[in-house]
Amino acid sequence: MWNMASNKVDSSSKTCPQPAESSIKQPIDRLSVLLDRFRVRAALFHSGPLCGRTSFEARPGRPFLHVLRRGTLTVRHRRTPGLAPVMELHEPSLLLYARPVFHEFIHPPREGSDFTCATLDFNGAEHNPIVHALPPLVCVPLARIEGLRPALDLLFAETDHVRCGSWVLIDRLFEVVFIQLLRWILDHPEEVGVSGGMIAGLSDARLARALVAMHRAPAHAWSLASLASEAAMSRSAFAAAFKRATGVTPARYLTDWRLTLATALLRDGRPLKQVAEEVGFAGPSSLSRAFKQRFGACPREWIGSGSADESSHG
Repeated sequence: MWNMASNKVDSSSKTCPQPAESSIKQPIDRLSVLLDRFRVRAALFHSGPLCGRTSFEARPGRPFLHVLRRGTLTVRHRRTPGLAPVMELHEPSLLLYARPVFHEFIHPPREGSDFTCATLDFNGAEHNPIVHALPPLVCVPLARIEGLRPALDLLFAETDHVRCGSWVLIDRLFEVVFIQLLRWILDHPEEVGVSGGMIAGLSDARLARALVAMHRAPAHAWSLASLASEAAMSRSAFAAAFKRATGVTPARYLTDWRLTLATALLRDGRPLKQVAEEVGFAGPSSLSRAFKQRFGACPREWIGSGSADESSHG
């Protein structure tokens, strides 16, 4: 078993029975537990042509999701590491700015470009594990994302013809588009520049099963052996593959996941003892030590400093 204070593994743990090879090939839902624990809400703010220059200021905790329906587009970024200063788009595309990035759209002066745009409000803001795992920009041609067309057809039908309930339905459809995009990213991480972290782990069929198990049951007494069993791998092979994909050990990932959940529960006003039990720490003192090591403050100080509100509202 792990000693959560030191993230060590008990070398006396025995290898657990491994799932059958055929079970690893069965599909697994890698997203629902994340989206259930950390909700996302979309809000439409523009639909129609854009001409000339349109700027979007960097807004911490409030990503942008743009859909280029028709036309061509030049995109400019302002001093953002890892992003090209200028991009040219010549086909319908989806652009997700998951991080605060100033971006400017330059459209043809006459015909312009046809856009549908929304902001995304993530529970936990920039501390949301989904946001944290994504690159600053994901830009994908619409035709590349399998299954996206029906959702877009419904979205565009509602934005083009306002009817009863359209605004609510449009926002929900944007959330569907976002989930479809996340599915595509998990299946094509290398195409969006993801080389490590949670998404890289979830993109691996074996590691995904261990990650989903931790996401679903954070309070379970996970050991290296039991997680390796979830992945149908030996302990040594699993530990090496996990570190290679995510950049951290399984024990470190589990601790970080528990702390991420703890911050969400503390923001909701849950008592420290209850939070510790729910996310898998031995008690309030154990949670407080890990919390201070990660965030530089104990839970009470973190809440009192306003960090909880900043994490919640961006």
